[in-house]
Amino acid sequence: MSVNKISLMDAYMIESLRRKEITDDEIIEKATAGDVSSWEVLQPHYDFTELSKLAKQNKDAFHSIIQDGYQIKFVTIYGIQSLLKMKFNILKDDYVTVENGITQLKVTEDQYLVLKQMLSTNWTMTETSSDGPNKVISILM
Repeated sequence: MSVNKISLMDAYMIESLRRKEITDDEIIEKATAGDVSSWEVLQPHYDFTELSKLAKQNKDAFHSIIQDGYQIKFVTIYGIQSLLKMKFNILKDDYVTVENGITQLKVTEDQYLVLKQMLSTNWTMTETSSDGPNKVISILM
């Protein structure tokens, strides 16, 4: 099964809803129905109608995006940093930022697999060592 690709802004909206404890089922249900107005209060600077358009464009693909994960079409270093914070609560102090990416980032096996799937193809993820059950990785352009 191929992974569906979405924009960075779509990923931000999905992950911000999850951080606000909106369930995946509710995201699917409300986006498909076009009933996203209640989310505007949670994140007023996001246009959640874009998620609704994505859901209506292809319901099966949207369901897969929410349930199985996604790949971001193109992401910058700042986008990765924002996603690390939004999705995993990993802050800038938890890794080293270098000119072409991030090093010394400790992640669990599950986080590693999610990152590997979601990062756009302009990034390379490499396991540099391990720290107990965690992997220490670099994400470089």
